[in-house]
Amino acid sequence: MFAVIFRAKVKELDQQYSEMAAKLRDIAMNEFGCTDFISLTEGDQEIAVSYWPSEENIKNWKQHSDHLIAQSFGKKKWYSHYQVEVVEIKRSYASA
Repeated sequence: MFAVIFRAKVKELDQQYSEMAAKLRDIAMNEFGCTDFISLTEGDQEIAVSYWPSEENIKNWKQHSDHLIAQSFGKKKWYSHYQVEVVEIKRSYASA
């Protein structure tokens, strides 16, 4: 299992962003095997964590045409800075 951690400094989040985020979440979950996707914004900081069965799924998702468009808008309009980390989950547990 892998996770993608996306952290960003928000520049401007508009209606186009909201629509694109919802669309991309659906595509990630329904077409690329994403098992969970959590996103929070506080002030000018955003963090999103998504969970994936493989690195291949993540790479394919990154190259999806709608995701490429969103990446371009993110760089030009929505974020002043962002960072992406892909991590492998070695162990996971939860309380009952």
